[in-house]
Amino acid sequence: MKIFFFLFISLSSIAQEVLPENQLLWEISGNGMKNKSYLFGSFHTNDKRVFRFSDSTYYALVQSTGIVLETDVTDLFVEWDTRRSDVRLLYDNQGKPYTATNEASATLYGNEDGMPQFLDAYFQQYCQNSNRNFYPLESVDDQLDLLSNNSDYIPNYSEFESRIISQDKILNIYLQGDIHSLDRLMKTSLTIYPGLYDDLILKRNVTMANGIDTLLRNNKLFIALGAGHLAGEKGVINLLREKGYRLRKVTSTISPKATEDKNAFLSSRNYEYVDERIGLHASLPGKPVIFEDLGETWKLIYREMGQGNTYSIEVIEKASGSLESYATDFIQTPRGSKIDYRMLDNGTWIAEGLADTYPEGLAWLRIIEGQDHLVVIKTYGGNKYMNSKRPFSFFNSVWIDQY
Repeated sequence: MKIFFFLFISLSSIAQEVLPENQLLWEISGNGMKNKSYLFGSFHTNDKRVFRFSDSTYYALVQSTGIVLETDVTDLFVEWDTRRSDVRLLYDNQGKPYTATNEASATLYGNEDGMPQFLDAYFQQYCQNSNRNFYPLESVDDQLDLLSNNSDYIPNYSEFESRIISQDKILNIYLQGDIHSLDRLMKTSLTIYPGLYDDLILKRNVTMANGIDTLLRNNKLFIALGAGHLAGEKGVINLLREKGYRLRKVTSTISPKATEDKNAFLSSRNYEYVDERIGLHASLPGKPVIFEDLGETWKLIYREMGQGNTYSIEVIEKASGSLESYATDFIQTPRGSKIDYRMLDNGTWIAEGLADTYPEGLAWLRIIEGQDHLVVIKTYGGNKYMNSKRPFSFFNSVWIDQY
């Protein structure tokens, strides 16, 4: 019996992958803290390889009562479309679009073959879908102002991302979890822009360490910062140690089967929006930004910034007119495409079609006609998204109650 027991333990340990050199996750304790928190090195990409989290990372996420990121990613939802290439469509003799290319559209954070969100936004999506507290350390304006103030050597944020953050060499080091090599490489890469390492890394390290210090005492936090901020004499890890905290590297292990924590994390996939004013229901990938007018009009928007997909719902008070007239106003179809009119199972009439809108370009639209309001649903993305069933899955996740 003992031989069988030890054989079982041995086989289990072989099945579990252990990555002892990975330095991305750190336990924070001491200095009067009531609970342990965790610091994680993130990376601004939607490359699927960076989403292969260790068991302890899932544990840290699920145990947290709050999540801390560099900034509030949803502040970018208003205007920032991360697509970097146009959509190409062809039409059959029935006016139905079909793809002109199977190529994945490029985005600021990767392309359509990656995850819907880039890594930081993925953590924020989980945070809000699971009703955890969210704490940004910087504003989006602060980050964009930093790049704007250094425009002599960084013309725009997009170019900065492509030159610095998204380099394959840096990504490969990140995938190894080697934050010290990452720090050295970042320092070397940024020296081509005089003063940028100080502005982009060192000064912000101090700001972020001070912000973390104010949050740690009474919260169980999962803190995700760009991995380039963690290591080094003036990195966030050392700055927190200087403030009296104990930071311990957590060994990275990956089980062959999903752990309970992983399953709990993955269960928070959607955000359910309900507006009782008109009985509007919507299931979105994450919490939308909501714009409200003083009257009877409001709009919500959510973006999957990794793949470049946008979901919007606009509620408009009905004026006199037919569904056909509303469709003509809202759905400006490109040549060769047609508008479809039909009744849904719940008795709601809809108009649906492909529209050529400004400034988004091609977008799928559905108009739901309620008693006193119109619900205009719009969604758009790259080549793969626009030619898939995902836009219509989103349409079907939005409805209004019929009384």
